[in-house]
Amino acid sequence: MPAPILPLIDAVPLWPARGALLGLDLGTKTIGVAASDPDRRLATGVETIARKAFTADAQRLLALAAERSASGFVLGLPLNMDGSEGPRAQSTRAFARNLSRLTELPIGLWDERLSTVAVERELIAQDVSRAKRGKVIDEHAAIFILQGALDRLATLRQSGG
Repeated sequence: MPAPILPLIDAVPLWPARGALLGLDLGTKTIGVAASDPDRRLATGVETIARKAFTADAQRLLALAAERSASGFVLGLPLNMDGSEGPRAQSTRAFARNLSRLTELPIGLWDERLSTVAVERELIAQDVSRAKRGKVIDEHAAIFILQGALDRLATLRQSGG
């Protein structure tokens, strides 16, 4: 049975209380990957996958999930500024559907508007060269996406809902 693909908040009941989550920033050429600690407090970078074919990309993601005993995925959903979904969001949903056929780990979708912009600004502020930014931007965007989702989950835990 394919894994469920849901908005982050709706995916929460499907994940066990503890266990790492993998955050994904899906680009056309690369996939940035981040992972949380088992208590889901801190996101750290894992790697940037150079995209090849879907099967190879998915195998690498599933291997990373297995290595970390992950409970699920948080996939950044690139919405338009008005909240609508354009071609990039549709492509992300298609990737999620294909990945869901290969795993039972629930996939939570998280609004990633401006994540790459925010990360790029931060890297520029740290005086990281353009060449070096290009190599790390997607992994850092995945950290940004996952940390935003973790912070939202923490807020939900504190409010009891």
